[in-house]
Amino acid sequence: MTVITFDTLKFVKELESAGVPAAQAEAQARALATALDTHLVELATKGDVREVRVEANATKAELKSELALLRSEMQAMESRLTIKFGALIAVAVGVSIAVLRGR
Repeated sequence: MTVITFDTLKFVKELESAGVPAAQAEAQARALATALDTHLVELATKGDVREVRVEANATKAELKSELALLRSEMQAMESRLTIKFGALIAVAVGVSIAVLRGR
């Protein structure tokens, strides 16, 4: 981040050249400098924006990779559940046939 700097001497000279008394110009410069220090203003440079963009792209790539892994795990779980459900149906059919034959 780039911090905005304030040249109080230049500010005072500008005010004095416009006819503002020196004491008043200095008081205004101090007041403005205090206000700027109190509310530090930071601006993003093009480099800062590039850095954030690179970080965001890296995070996006990581998330895509994790999502692909999660999808793979979900598909494996779906296959296991299908097999277990099929086995449960086969057992239920077998038990039903055994009960019906035993009558």
